[in-house]
Amino acid sequence: MTATATPASVFLRIAEEIGVAERQVRSAVELIDGGSTVPFIARYRKEATGALDDAQLRTLEERLRYLRELEERRAAVLESVKSQGKLDDALAAQIMAADSKARLEDIYLPYKPKRRTKAQIAREAGLEPLADGLLGDPNTDPQAAAAVFADAATGAENGVADAQAALDGARAILVERFGEDADLIGTLRERMWGQGRLVAKVRDGKQEAGAKFADYFDFSEPFTKLPSHRILAMFRGEKEEMLELTLEPHASDDTAEHPGPSDYEAMIAAKFGVDDKGRPADRWLGDTVRWAWRTRILVHLGIDLRTRLRQAAEDEAVRVFAANLRDLLLAAPAGTRATMGLDPGLRTGVKVAVVDATGKVVATDTIYPHVPAKRWDEALVSLHRIAVQHDVDLIAIGNGTASRETDKLAAELLAKAPDLKLTKVMVSEAGASVYSASAYASQELPSLDVSLRGAVSIARRLQDPLAELVKIDPKSIGVGQYQHDISEVKLSRSLDAVVEDCVNGVGVDLNTASVPLLTRVSGIGSALAANIVAHRDANGPFRSRTALKSVSKLGPKAFEQCAGFLRIPGGDDPLDSSSVHPEAYPVVRRIVAATGGELATLIGNTKVLRSLAPQQFVDDTFGLPTVTDILAELDKPGRDPRPAFKTATFNDAVHTLADLEVGMVLEGVVTNVAAFGAFIDIGVHCDGLAHVSQLSRTFVKDPREVVKSGDIVRAKVLEVDIPRKRISLTLRLEEETAPPRGDRGQQRGGQQQRGQQRGGGQRGGGQQQRGQQRQDAGGGGAMADALRKAGYRPK
Repeated sequence: MTATATPASVFLRIAEEIGVAERQVRSAVELIDGGSTVPFIARYRKEATGALDDAQLRTLEERLRYLRELEERRAAVLESVKSQGKLDDALAAQIMAADSKARLEDIYLPYKPKRRTKAQIAREAGLEPLADGLLGDPNTDPQAAAAVFADAATGAENGVADAQAALDGARAILVERFGEDADLIGTLRERMWGQGRLVAKVRDGKQEAGAKFADYFDFSEPFTKLPSHRILAMFRGEKEEMLELTLEPHASDDTAEHPGPSDYEAMIAAKFGVDDKGRPADRWLGDTVRWAWRTRILVHLGIDLRTRLRQAAEDEAVRVFAANLRDLLLAAPAGTRATMGLDPGLRTGVKVAVVDATGKVVATDTIYPHVPAKRWDEALVSLHRIAVQHDVDLIAIGNGTASRETDKLAAELLAKAPDLKLTKVMVSEAGASVYSASAYASQELPSLDVSLRGAVSIARRLQDPLAELVKIDPKSIGVGQYQHDISEVKLSRSLDAVVEDCVNGVGVDLNTASVPLLTRVSGIGSALAANIVAHRDANGPFRSRTALKSVSKLGPKAFEQCAGFLRIPGGDDPLDSSSVHPEAYPVVRRIVAATGGELATLIGNTKVLRSLAPQQFVDDTFGLPTVTDILAELDKPGRDPRPAFKTATFNDAVHTLADLEVGMVLEGVVTNVAAFGAFIDIGVHCDGLAHVSQLSRTFVKDPREVVKSGDIVRAKVLEVDIPRKRISLTLRLEEETAPPRGDRGQQRGGQQQRGQQRGGGQRGGGQQQRGQQRQDAGGGGAMADALRKAGYRPK
């Protein structure tokens, strides 16, 4: 649907939902429809949109997609009903007023082409007058009235054998009528959503095989209180045929104590004037209402609410994944420093790769310091030689198998060669193996063995996490929950948006960026990215942004979208290394002229820049927001929005779970944040969990309010379960050591958010999800309560 075909009501509705003016929405939609990206609109079209930020624009974009789909469906429904000759003004008004897809489908249901139903067959047999008569006048005797419609009485062959067959047909007609009343169904649906509950039971004989779902063997919780991870855990249990799920319309199982009509049946009866006053047809009508509720309406609502539960759970899971991915991509870069990457291993050895300040591979090796080879001293000599030869500053150690042993090797190197002034850092291996085996890695590092490519990736992601991680499918980075249980389209769309926002928010060096990184820049797809790199390889580094126009197939629109996000440090024009868009260079020239100096002396001159009044440089094209941004950029050109680089220091005396003691306070790195808490790497090969109740002394609704992936924190050990490889942590250091509040035992009703990360190995499936996260959801242990019920599984 084009912008011109979008009803005004769509713009107004989006404006109300995100709390902005309708004109802002219209302008943003026009830009989006014109091919502009969200990062470009948010950064360079503030005047047009009233300075909508990227979060507002992403919400706008998502709602626009939904509402346009709704409008397309509305048009199809109108056309379908019209073609049947059943569209009158009242029905058309109802269809036009439908504000959601669910409401629209409720209205359309009676007119939706369907297979021949019992009700349709009954109508064809001429039984609708019987149904209408009994409903309209309950004083009518059902048997007597029905006998008139039997074939023997009519002399026709309508398939109505006797009075009972006529009543069955009349009932089928009324059941369908009750079940297709849009207003009634909508009311019942909302009532069931507010009062109903999801009930889980273990399937017969599946207790042992389904042990990881033990917390749901006898489980019940209201729909409105179910967190996303529990919903997805139970749906997975049902899919694996371990659990049976039932959607109950009531908050408690009290139907046995109250065998009469339910309040839902009463609402149906009231809607159609059915009331038991002792009249001949009242009992038959009451049975028809009960039949309609139990065999048709409840089933229909159950399907609807299942979909609603899954959609709500998926939305939350996608939000968590996207938030964690954003934190990971925007982690502090170590910068342009020669780095040695160590990909730990035991039998296969430790893979070594050194990259220079630009990320170019300058050396590789494989050493065997650990069991079974135990060539420790030889490994030290090799590492020392390589570090000296290539003037290494940093050592990046992958956090997989043998990571702490390799960390100890690096520590000894630092101790024996202090003159090298090396810094060692533990780095997530998430997705490293996925990258190593990818087609792009083969193209980028064709001469390297697959096993060595992982070490290269580890080294580069320390230098610049964003530039390296964009080479990996975001889903393989493993910072989400239940990512394999949610919509592939929904997840990919959200994660792609996060990557796009992060890349463009930071900016990209045009002369060093890889094809995958350039692909994420506003206005540049994979083909254009490849063309840019090919042009760079053939003609040398770009000296100016305008030189982009000579790249094959990079037209004016693509240039407009991408130019401001591409940086050229040391180029012909100092502005090309800033986020000032080339289209705004004339504004900068006016600013320079007003100061009476030179551009080179103005850049970074805070005193002069802050003395200027932005209003004096505003014109018909560039308003106050843009001019203000330009002055801020001139003050600190090309500033990186990411935090400063710092590292966590693991306790040298703690290497395994056996080294941990309750009460220890350790420094660690937050590796993942879920709805129920945060996972923290404290250097013992399996991440500990700080339950949401242990993140702060005050109530925490969303763990990301307190911590995010990549944060360095100090955590106290609450419990250690060595057999299950589980660690319970708290960030509430000032309190007495105690297990997480409420984590003792199994609490029904979902009070405990238990679960387990089920990692897919050290790489590709999860970020530092070793040991504890690799096991299946389930198992006992007080400190594992928050994990087991969530069934947490990045991959």
